[in-house]
Amino acid sequence: MIAKARKMKPLVSVIIVNWNVRDMVLDCIGSIIEQTRSTYEIIVVDNDSSDGSVDAIKDKFSSVKIIANDSNRGFAAANNQALAVSQGEYVLLLNPDTLVVDNAIDKMLQWIQQDSSIGCGGCQVFESENVIQNTCFSDMTVWSTFLVLTGLARVSKSSRFWGKPHYYWWDRRTEMEVDVVSGMFMLVPRKVLEEVGGMDDDFFVYAEEADWCRRIRAHGYRCVFTPLTHVVHRDGGNKSTDQILAKMYVQLQKSKLIYARKYYGLLGYLEFRFLYFASMLMRSVLFVILSLFTQQGGFRTKAFLAIQGLKFHTFGKEPSK
Repeated sequence: MIAKARKMKPLVSVIIVNWNVRDMVLDCIGSIIEQTRSTYEIIVVDNDSSDGSVDAIKDKFSSVKIIANDSNRGFAAANNQALAVSQGEYVLLLNPDTLVVDNAIDKMLQWIQQDSSIGCGGCQVFESENVIQNTCFSDMTVWSTFLVLTGLARVSKSSRFWGKPHYYWWDRRTEMEVDVVSGMFMLVPRKVLEEVGGMDDDFFVYAEEADWCRRIRAHGYRCVFTPLTHVVHRDGGNKSTDQILAKMYVQLQKSKLIYARKYYGLLGYLEFRFLYFASMLMRSVLFVILSLFTQQGGFRTKAFLAIQGLKFHTFGKEPSK
């Protein structure tokens, strides 16, 4: 009986992509183990961290499967590496800077098993004890991108029309079918994975979950958010990207352009690119002026980032960090 039990496949494969957040990923793994009673396997894909993450995980959690890359392959490609070797009936993509609380994985598994129409599920994400993060968003379009870049989406948060890009009018306290489940916690049945395939490697980071959810929905499944339970997203979830802030700022725009080219063709791509070019140009001028007349360092940072974005859209030049 013992030998037979060891051969049983886990109910869920928890997949974590890590890059230089050793202490956080250790806490994340520990929280999974402490909070989960369902059968599971944990697979960590390390994208060439320099902070000793791989050795630390091996020393502390010998049961965790580790894929150690010799370069940073990005979020989508790294997840695909783990998806290819995963054994669970469900796969859960989980950020390394999250903490599992409230038996969240168990509750989400019970929830998703009750509805075969769900192709991807997400739960509440708390930034702090009382702040629920605005996870999930609508499909990217030229109009939604215009609303975000001009700030109109935030000015009219209570409006379902103006606030649609990130569902700003919704408090995340009710269950809702969404276009995109945020990538920090994505629970997907294996049958859906086998039908749809993994993430698109063309997306180094950002927009990969939007693409995946769009393909999941194209196969007739629903992407659904539930407030049934929650996880904690530590420090707002920016530790990895803050290490290379300018590069990630431009990468976000680059990924959205890849998405636009894939789904809206050349014309859609050019429309997206014009919006970003115009936005970066205006932001560069505005924040350079503000930084000259105020002592706030935030304006200098915003000016620097906007200029990096402008360089990318004008010359195709990407920052190194």
